[in-house]
Amino acid sequence: MTAAAPDREGGVARGDAGLVRAIDVRRLTASIINCTIGAGIFVLPAVAAAGLGAAAPIAYLVCAGLMALIVICFASAGSRVSLTGGLYAYVEVAFGPFVGFLSGVLYALMATFAVASVATAFAGSLGVVWIGAAAGAGRAAVLLALFGALAWINVRGVSFGARLVEAVTLAKLVPLLVFVAAGVWFVHADFLVWPGLPKAADIGRTAIILIFAFVGVEVALVPSGEVRAPATTVPRALFTALAITTTVYLLVQGVAQGLLGPSMSTYAAAPLAEAASRVLGRSGRVLVLAGATVSMFGYVSGDMLGSPRALFALGRDGIFPAALARVHPRFHTPYVAIVTYAVIVAALAISSSFTQLAVLANVAALTLYLMCVTASHELQRKKIQTGGTPFTAPGGPVVPILAAVAIIWLLSQASAREFAIEGIVLGVASVFYVIAARRRPSRRQSSSSP
Repeated sequence: MTAAAPDREGGVARGDAGLVRAIDVRRLTASIINCTIGAGIFVLPAVAAAGLGAAAPIAYLVCAGLMALIVICFASAGSRVSLTGGLYAYVEVAFGPFVGFLSGVLYALMATFAVASVATAFAGSLGVVWIGAAAGAGRAAVLLALFGALAWINVRGVSFGARLVEAVTLAKLVPLLVFVAAGVWFVHADFLVWPGLPKAADIGRTAIILIFAFVGVEVALVPSGEVRAPATTVPRALFTALAITTTVYLLVQGVAQGLLGPSMSTYAAAPLAEAASRVLGRSGRVLVLAGATVSMFGYVSGDMLGSPRALFALGRDGIFPAALARVHPRFHTPYVAIVTYAVIVAALAISSSFTQLAVLANVAALTLYLMCVTASHELQRKKIQTGGTPFTAPGGPVVPILAAVAIIWLLSQASAREFAIEGIVLGVASVFYVIAARRRPSRRQSSSSP
């Protein structure tokens, strides 16, 4: 016997009713790949080489293994809860409104600062071509144009936003695949020989950095209320995207290592650009640098497709203003949430670089992951499903427990200061939740009174 996800004042039956399920397996896979393969892959090979040398692929495989555990949990939860909101919705259905609200706050904390930071980097990369984009009014104009255009595209329809993500995903993969296809013929086999098996501590330190090259799944899963047949689409897209991402990372790392050898760690700023120049000359360097810029744009476009839906979900559930849950009568998109999110993130990107908050965003992401893997087991235990036969994680609680242990291990590397900041944010949010909860009954009474 199965139980449907709770209605929560219109969540399943009415809250998402105005949205259109237009995201299929291909589009969701592209969105996950786009949100995962970011600008980091253009610099991380040097970091991996510095930590492990030619044995760097081990760290990628460790990260892929950890993410496989997490992805199994996400697939299980996503196949059972088809509400817009992604990880927030999974946690909310499993543990109730308050814990769900906290997960929504963590997502908002992670997403806004992460995308603002990437957007400022995007403006900086354009500054190489147009110096005015690097600072001042020119930089502000670039960021306003970026978020304004993406907001307009996504308001026009989820299909428009998904198609853009598909196109950008292909565009960001082309430079990497060209680099691999051209460079593999010039690889020095001696540069790929392991001097010995690296120490576990060295693998761990390198994996902690590389794990963030695999983060981004949560952004792509937010528009769950617009995914076709989520019980099968979500698991297929997750596993396909993880396989493609891991393969691309291993190929890029191997070719770069084979071209630059022990010297790769000295090109920390742009190792792939340096490696491409060894094979394709100046055009190779330009291709890779352009690919990095496109990759940044792709991340921002993917975030603009996904993250506004988190605001929509919080508005739908009565935690944030109800206006955020409005759906455009013609385009069937959460237009108020999209525009609001674009304004907030544009303001953050213009006002600061936010590079100092990158670790805080990562801590928030891992904490959210921990809540979601726990929720996946709870949803499976309660036999909750919202349509179709859900994906069931093998081994009962084994996979969620292993995933939780891995996440806690990663979180143990963060400092007390970062946990303190996160605790303060969640504390303030909890006070806001209590105040809002007290006001909601009075609003219902006043709205129902003659």
